[in-house]
Amino acid sequence: MTALAPEPHHDFGGRVRRARGQVVVQPRMGFASPTAMRTGLRRTAGLSAQTAGTITLDSYTRLGDYRAVRDALARRGDLNGYPIVTEDRGVTRAMTADLIGPDFQVQVRHGSAAPADIIRAMVDCDLYATEGGPVSYCLPYGRVPLAESIRNWRHACELLAAQRGPDAEPHLETFGGCLMGQLCPPSLLVAVSVLEAMFFRDHGLHSVSLSYAQQTDHEQDIQAIAALRTLAADYLSDVDWHIVLYTYMGVFPYTQQGALSLSRDAARLAARAGADRLIVKTRVEARRIPTIAENIEALRAAAEETADATPAATSIVDDTTLAEARTLIEATLELSEDVGRALLLALRRGYLDVPYCLHPDNGGRARSAIDSRGRLVWAEVGRMPLRPAPGRHPELSSARLLAGLTHVADRYDMRDAVA
Repeated sequence: MTALAPEPHHDFGGRVRRARGQVVVQPRMGFASPTAMRTGLRRTAGLSAQTAGTITLDSYTRLGDYRAVRDALARRGDLNGYPIVTEDRGVTRAMTADLIGPDFQVQVRHGSAAPADIIRAMVDCDLYATEGGPVSYCLPYGRVPLAESIRNWRHACELLAAQRGPDAEPHLETFGGCLMGQLCPPSLLVAVSVLEAMFFRDHGLHSVSLSYAQQTDHEQDIQAIAALRTLAADYLSDVDWHIVLYTYMGVFPYTQQGALSLSRDAARLAARAGADRLIVKTRVEARRIPTIAENIEALRAAAEETADATPAATSIVDDTTLAEARTLIEATLELSEDVGRALLLALRRGYLDVPYCLHPDNGGRARSAIDSRGRLVWAEVGRMPLRPAPGRHPELSSARLLAGLTHVADRYDMRDAVA
């Protein structure tokens, strides 16, 4: 009988796969100091829960402004994340080496439309899991042309995929399910998440994850995650994939109780919808960067909440999100056999259109609304091959946009005030 090959030591997707049936909880943690970063990772790994570690990079590194990184550190100024490109490789390797193994893996999170330097630094430090995407790390974050971002991400995928071997299974998570963080109807989030994962697969990645961010309505989110799972099974059957849910990415409740309530609902959503991994936020999210202790507190609470939640029925009752997402995916793929080119053409022609996104390569004709049930719907679809939701949608004004942006935070903060 042929012996099974040992699993790679560095295998982020494999770590999540081995935890199936339990939600892996993960912080959004990043510190400039290697000592603080190691402490945060060590404490995350030491929890009696299914966890994954995070190294979130600073915003200067995300933008490729390494002089600003060095200047800030020379002035003993603080950074809002870890400077992986400019930090000594040996220091970073020592920071993580004895923590990574079958029960704990580390992901690098950044936000760059030009991630090649970050990928090179990662793999030099024996780190092989990250996140992003040619659309999701381009449109919301700046003015890098989409065509340039697609080229950059094609190169980044190939750099990462080239590290695949007996000791490493590189992993890439699409950020497509988090476009703009808020006010984006779930069908577009699901479609872009699937399309970016296909892009990763086509450029050599065998292990991917598909993201979805908690939105305005719990039941709609359950249906969206069910749709994401259905479409991933259809389009990504030849790779290892899992689903990651983000705690709400928009304006967060200001009160601590409101923030805790929203975070609890995210954990319940992850468990009920069968998400494999949950990106956790803390009770101080609206105020400042959380401490290690606050991150650990949030991870413990999320792990307890996911363990207690009852899974929802797996069947899709309302297939609106599934039908719309499939339509958007098929319309995009008809434009080119190359997924990257298809994405570029789909954005240019308005087949994909992110509401309220001001990037020059986004059509900007689509508009969303929060309906009377609290669900995100299409008020205007622009050139997308969809139909707007039935009913009257009031003309957009700055006051209505602000109300939409603060809808979730206000609801949870008001619940706190009443309590």
